[in-house]
Amino acid sequence: MTSRLAVLPLYLAASVEAAGFSGQINLEQRQFIHDGLQGQDKSQTSLVIEPEWFTEFQDGDARLTIQPFLRLDSMDDERTHADIRELMYLQLIQDYELRVGIGKVFWGVTESIHLVDVINQTDNVESVDGEQKLGQPMINLTAVKDWGNVSGFILPYFRERTFAGSDGRLRTPLPVNDDARYESSAEQAHVDWSLRYSNYFGDWDVGASFFKGTNRDPYFLPGTASLTPYYAQMEQSSVDIQGIFGSWLLKLEALYRDSLENHSAAVTGFEYTIVGVFDTYWDLGLIAEYQYDSRDLSLNQNDLFLGTRFAFNDIDGTEILFGINQDLDHSQESTGRIEASARINNNWKWRANVWWFNTDKLDSPLYFVRKDDFIEVALEYYF
Repeated sequence: MTSRLAVLPLYLAASVEAAGFSGQINLEQRQFIHDGLQGQDKSQTSLVIEPEWFTEFQDGDARLTIQPFLRLDSMDDERTHADIRELMYLQLIQDYELRVGIGKVFWGVTESIHLVDVINQTDNVESVDGEQKLGQPMINLTAVKDWGNVSGFILPYFRERTFAGSDGRLRTPLPVNDDARYESSAEQAHVDWSLRYSNYFGDWDVGASFFKGTNRDPYFLPGTASLTPYYAQMEQSSVDIQGIFGSWLLKLEALYRDSLENHSAAVTGFEYTIVGVFDTYWDLGLIAEYQYDSRDLSLNQNDLFLGTRFAFNDIDGTEILFGINQDLDHSQESTGRIEASARINNNWKWRANVWWFNTDKLDSPLYFVRKDDFIEVALEYYF
């Protein structure tokens, strides 16, 4: 027995055919223009550590990936948090892909909002646009066929959304507590499931999905000192379509969701790229998207997003995105953003974001962040 244990590390090392270690460390500074409505500070400094390790074996048919995440925040204890973004085993079996563990899955094609992206929970303290996600425990089997890809997901554990704490910014007037309630008696142990079909039809990339399980978007139960998140059950049917016609991208995401309240939503539009604008090497993308939501108090019930994307096509990969989201029913309600980034060298990169929020409506979802305009700069080191 002792001799067998002694050779086990040598056997495992020999079975590994490829391995790699990489990741990033970010130093980020947010500077808010105004004091918070609840007296919060203007300055917020963060350190992010996100390494990634992988190994491949079985002639590349098997892969194990581990990606932890840690943020340390100077202002908000709730924004100081750790997560396993990915702890995933992938096995390729002919034209099937089996994934078991914790992972991230992204669905969607539009720029301004990702309606159909439903597998992972939003890491709400990470970004304003909701693009950062928590790792989701899952079993995923995908069949890759000539007639399209079919994916099935079993999701055995639910992740609660993160929220800013009482000292944090971009939060509701009453902070959100950790005492979440559920419609399902199984609570976080409720087993969710989803099916998705995707394929290319000429110039069109089409996806259709169905999800049944715990609603990733919580409702809120009011209290005297805090809000309690309530996670209902839901069924969601959705489609996402993208067409590529030369310099044109045509996009659509649409869904119908049956939960505590039933609603439909859609976002559709285009992106047109002008190559070599102004007789330079630059590419200019023009973006326009219309957003609809059947709920009157939704942030995107009748909105228009207009944006421009500059790609300088230089050695540093410099890009700038400018966008504004305008409520078509209320001229005084809008949000805007600027995102810019570029490499400094092979290991270093800078990034800058600007967000601003404008509304005069008391019942608007933007009203509680109307003083949270901020500038964020980051220095990122990749290894």
